[in-house]
Amino acid sequence: MGRKWNNIKNKKASKDANTSRVYAKFGLEIFVAAKKGEPDPESNRALKVVLERAKTYNVPKAIIDRAIEKAKGSSDEIYEELRYEGFGPNGSMIIVDSLTNNVNRTAPEVRSAFNKNGGNFGVSGSVSYMFETTAVIGLEGKTVDDVIEILLETDVDDVRDVLEEDEAVIVYAGPEQFHAVQEALKTVGITEFTVAELTMLPQNFVTLDDEALAQFEKLIDALEELEDVQQVYHNVDFGD
Repeated sequence: MGRKWNNIKNKKASKDANTSRVYAKFGLEIFVAAKKGEPDPESNRALKVVLERAKTYNVPKAIIDRAIEKAKGSSDEIYEELRYEGFGPNGSMIIVDSLTNNVNRTAPEVRSAFNKNGGNFGVSGSVSYMFETTAVIGLEGKTVDDVIEILLETDVDDVRDVLEEDEAVIVYAGPEQFHAVQEALKTVGITEFTVAELTMLPQNFVTLDDEALAQFEKLIDALEELEDVQQVYHNVDFGD
């Protein structure tokens, strides 16, 4: 399962790194997380997760601070978290997570993106059963054996895999272990992470031929460009 993480991240997410679009999405996600509870990451787990992710995307501190300050204010904006599911070329599977203040706008836009780019909009549950929520933590400067020893010494539970991928060590763990893994690594001086995600990983990956892969990338791009879409997960192997 996990052995494809860097494959997906490098092929899709990296091309969007450090862009205003990514920053805007993080700003909204931080605002919503801070608005749900205390605007303090130490007492708001959801906010802490978002901020850890934001660090790996180099989101400017000004954007983070502005979103948190907005949440502290009297803003009455209400956003709903919605999940959509569908299929791409050759049975590839896609999950789309969104934050929206207009439900009547979001669903038609997501459906249209699927229909116009060779996909099929699915019903709830048609795809998600093939994915598993997973904490993914990446770091450099340690070996796999080093990291396993650190995690064993700190009694971190539900570690699903520890692998070397593209010169980094990637830890795959249950979602409840997201912070525990990071805290364990921080005890030995690791404070920077190449990956810090709570993500949906597929149980199996599919490989597409060149034509289908090009169509699939067009579909993913169309979904990611939608204003209300925050995350897009899939089960396609982009290769090396």
